[in-house]
Amino acid sequence: MATTIAPVATISLPYPGRILRSSWCPDKDLVVIVSKFAHQERLSLWKMSGSKKWEVDLPEGTAESRDKEVVDIAWSPDVQSIAVVSNPGLISIHSIQNGAVERSIPIDVSGSRTRLTGTWWFREEKKSTGQGLPEVFKRGDNITGTAHAILRNLPLLDPIQDDTKPLTSTELFAFHGGRNRAAQAPPVPPVITTWPSLPTDLAAASIASNKPDAQQSFPEAEDEADNTNVNSILAVADSLGKIHLFLEGSYPLGSVRIGNNAAPRSLYKLREHLFAHPGPAADLRSAAVPLRPVVLQLPYLTGRHFRDVARVSSSARELVWYAMRVVKDMRNLWFGSETNSGARDLGPKWVRALEDRQRNEFGQDDPYPLLDLTCLLTTGRTSEALMDYLGSGEHMSERSMQRWETTMVEALTRLRDLAEKRVAPACQRLQLLLQEVRGWAALPQYDVCNFQAFDLEACLDMTARAIVISAWLAAGARKELIRFKEFMKWLRYEIARVNAPDHQQPRPQHDILEVNDYLTSGLVVSQLDKFFLGPVPQFMPDSMGRPQNTNITFALRKARAALNRWDQTVHEDVRRVELGHVDRNIDALVQALAGSCQRIFEDASKAAARSAVLVAGSLADVDAATGDRAEGLGAGGASAAPLIRERTVRGSSQADNFIQYLAIRPPHAPGGGRSYLCVARLQQGLGLTSSVPTVEVAALECCAPVEGSDEPEPFSVLDVDFFDEELLVLVYRQGAATCVATVGYANLIYHPIPAHAYVTGTTRETLMGDVLARLASGQLPSAGATPIIQSRALKGCRDGGVTLAVNGRAGRRVSCVLDGTGMTVEVLDMEGEDEDEELELDEEEAGEAGAEGSG
Repeated sequence: MATTIAPVATISLPYPGRILRSSWCPDKDLVVIVSKFAHQERLSLWKMSGSKKWEVDLPEGTAESRDKEVVDIAWSPDVQSIAVVSNPGLISIHSIQNGAVERSIPIDVSGSRTRLTGTWWFREEKKSTGQGLPEVFKRGDNITGTAHAILRNLPLLDPIQDDTKPLTSTELFAFHGGRNRAAQAPPVPPVITTWPSLPTDLAAASIASNKPDAQQSFPEAEDEADNTNVNSILAVADSLGKIHLFLEGSYPLGSVRIGNNAAPRSLYKLREHLFAHPGPAADLRSAAVPLRPVVLQLPYLTGRHFRDVARVSSSARELVWYAMRVVKDMRNLWFGSETNSGARDLGPKWVRALEDRQRNEFGQDDPYPLLDLTCLLTTGRTSEALMDYLGSGEHMSERSMQRWETTMVEALTRLRDLAEKRVAPACQRLQLLLQEVRGWAALPQYDVCNFQAFDLEACLDMTARAIVISAWLAAGARKELIRFKEFMKWLRYEIARVNAPDHQQPRPQHDILEVNDYLTSGLVVSQLDKFFLGPVPQFMPDSMGRPQNTNITFALRKARAALNRWDQTVHEDVRRVELGHVDRNIDALVQALAGSCQRIFEDASKAAARSAVLVAGSLADVDAATGDRAEGLGAGGASAAPLIRERTVRGSSQADNFIQYLAIRPPHAPGGGRSYLCVARLQQGLGLTSSVPTVEVAALECCAPVEGSDEPEPFSVLDVDFFDEELLVLVYRQGAATCVATVGYANLIYHPIPAHAYVTGTTRETLMGDVLARLASGQLPSAGATPIIQSRALKGCRDGGVTLAVNGRAGRRVSCVLDGTGMTVEVLDMEGEDEDEELELDEEEAGEAGAEGSG
């Protein structure tokens, strides 16, 4: 038989692997293979030619690596990411470029027996707007006047240094390099990892990226941006009958239930509707799957509100995480970290050295260094111990003084800049977003989000406190910097005075009051310490200043008094407000703010699931169908489980309906007999939810002619899958040969099967039994031998089972077959060159050339 099925490559795996039905990349010649080595499953991407592109381990989850098992994969609509679902519950999104984990999403599966069963990634159905008027107030995803539109026009916040970037040769070999060893990625706190968020978009949060190759957002390039993934839905099913939904593969939309202890065999999305065919979760190969789908409507997905909330949640997360990291840097800069000492320790260390000298070398039982320093400052007289200390070279050398001064000046300057240029602007941007959410809380279309005005006001109050404390911290750092510089001037003056002769005494250049303030509240105990210690601040920003009197009569009387007594002050009642007792721990405040905001947005993210409405089907029917196996093949003691593949295509007559094709290979009966491959066609959709599905069946006998004979010989179907809208790809074994073939199913003659109107929960298992019974009784005619269009014998797969994966998209048209050992994958081009035709052409050309030569 002439064939255009051409072998492309044979991939020999180093250790056993497996392929999944969705292993082929939709628009590239790439295939995913899951392999297992040393009790650990790995994910690898192979080119069709047989070369490996990359191989990665599964990310660490809540369980040991040896317990992980890949269940299913799904390709993102833009085909730049792969969603990998593994057990115990974990979703990892891998980059197609190098396999790196872009994000990891744990799924809370209660109980050790609960597991994930499958995944699907649906592209958004774009609505045609026609020739109507354009949205003149819309700029990309932003509408004029919204918080994101305002953020877009603000300057970007400075990026945070990425400590995980590769080290340069300068940093590796520098003596005092900023980073002389590779740093580990800092751990992300749970409040950030559990915060609902879309894929990272720093520009939307008005934050600059620290990656030089990051895509920048330009207004003129917005129309050219790839928005294939926008509003796409990643669905992940578990064995409890839940479907977990994620917007753009990241933002959780909650979970909807389609049954108890049921897992969907197929899932189809039509706008805001989900069509699911659940079956028993205990046996994913079971055919006890209702023919009628469970139809769920998610009305919250019809508008733009869900995406607006998701974008605000994502930007708020980026801003809070930005503020948390900056505050942590400030704390480490002042108090130090596990690896570096803080600038805060230099002053007490210097005072302790003076105290040790007073006690050990000068015999003072109760030394008080600050008293000696204050006496020297005010009277110019110094004790013997202090004079000896100032004249020593160990602590008072110019190098030591310069290092102390440089460290403190850099630390205080950076504290000032971080507080007023990073933390305060980040909190101001967060306040814009929260104010917009507070406005949404008053609108009825956002009721399903459960926005509570009290919680939002509490977050806004904390944001206002953070802004005030940031400005307070910047002012405190600026004041302490001035005092420290005066203190260093005084120290240098005293050192020079001790070492200079009497007739060459230096002139003082310091401010004695500033030096005294630093001695009392800066050298040993600093006012800046309170910004990182203590409880969460609870003060109201209005209480920080003088209370305002809003009485207009009193204000006018005070103004007239000021005019009448222009030569005297009229502000006798203005006094300095004492703020020493006010808590100002910005670290604790930002942590509390993060927790409160995360709870608000986490509750709002489940709005789509809360809005779910059961349109058709019954969860009770699903439980009955999946819990009680129908009689027939299942009770007859079949020797093998049925093989069922399905394909859903959009109906051409009505937009709300679709056609579902089922390729069913019933299990072989123990007594032998004919084997069939049944192709069923079901009409389903929104317009048919109230009626029993119309079922049409074509029964193909599993037999085909062998080479050299016209008589059909029986074969056994090893695997089958739908290739496109017209062809099936079949792997069968006939005698000692294992072949791959294409079979046309679009032009088959389908015969209707009377609907079981009295059984609303008719299952695929029941349908198989009914079809075989009708074939045996002659009520259903057989379609004859399987109409194989073309076939090719495989090089391997001589015995055992096989696994088939296909890609029938235009321009790809490939398939691959994994043998039973899991060690060899044969890649085939289903529309390659016909070798027989090539041979005939070569012989004709050779004959013509010989005739010309003889002539």
